[in-house]
Amino acid sequence: MFEIVRYTPDKAVEWNAFVAQSKNGTFLFDRGYMDYHADRFKDFSLMVYKDGNLYALFPANIKGDVLTCHGGLTYGPLVMNRKCSAKGIQESFIVINLYLRASHVSRVIYKAIPWIYHQLPAEEDLYALTSVCHAQLIIRDISSTIVCDRKMPFSESRRSGIRKALRKRLIVKESSDFAVFWNILNDNLMTKYGIHPVHTAAELELLHARFPDNIRLFMVYDGQEPIGGTVLFLTPQVIHTQYISATTAGKEHGAIDLLFDELINKVFTDVQYIDFGKSTVSDSADLNESLIFQKEGFGARAVCYDTYEWTL
Repeated sequence: MFEIVRYTPDKAVEWNAFVAQSKNGTFLFDRGYMDYHADRFKDFSLMVYKDGNLYALFPANIKGDVLTCHGGLTYGPLVMNRKCSAKGIQESFIVINLYLRASHVSRVIYKAIPWIYHQLPAEEDLYALTSVCHAQLIIRDISSTIVCDRKMPFSESRRSGIRKALRKRLIVKESSDFAVFWNILNDNLMTKYGIHPVHTAAELELLHARFPDNIRLFMVYDGQEPIGGTVLFLTPQVIHTQYISATTAGKEHGAIDLLFDELINKVFTDVQYIDFGKSTVSDSADLNESLIFQKEGFGARAVCYDTYEWTL
């Protein structure tokens, strides 16, 4: 028998313990991460119990009568334990939908987690979305990923950048100076797009303090001057580049090319995947060609981030 319980803060320990042993959860679903921006979203996360035991989690927020899983996360699917079956997840969605209808929810936006983040195959939810919810694919974003035991060679443009960086004697080091990197990132985003980063410098520092093994910053230096860097989110088998940015001098001297040569070929040699993230804007309508050209130059190829919708 299945039961749906709405998440409340007193269940944080149980929630976090489940995420840690799930087959498709990452630290982004830990309440220490999810709740850093709790003031921006009205949480409507659900906990699915089967015969009294926690079976799955549905990280979500609500706005009006629309439920989104989860508006503050890149992906936010049903987090499942290793015993979840196809039939069990179908039944889970049946009771979830009944619960949501009773809560006057009319529409659900569901951001599936890409398969590379699964520690075990975990697409029971995708089957249930069509077989139970009759969901429709509404957004398909394209990301770029390296399979690390089958690396493709860097393109000539990336190798040229590495040679420039080596001639300039640039160095790559891990750093905790998120404020300095944030200023580089913010200047670039404001100049190109007129927007600020999703995270403030203070939020990055807070999240790094909470998850020091999962959130790491690597910077490129010309002498003592920082000229570029990347913030990495480390999950069990994927390194995700949350942010990448360089100063004008960094771009001129190949700082980012040297940075990823070091990270891919020297620092993280035992990881399964390196995910450079989305290269689409305006809800998948437009491909950022220059951005994906850079990522593909490192040997990364396409993995899609899919968003589904269904009505109740």
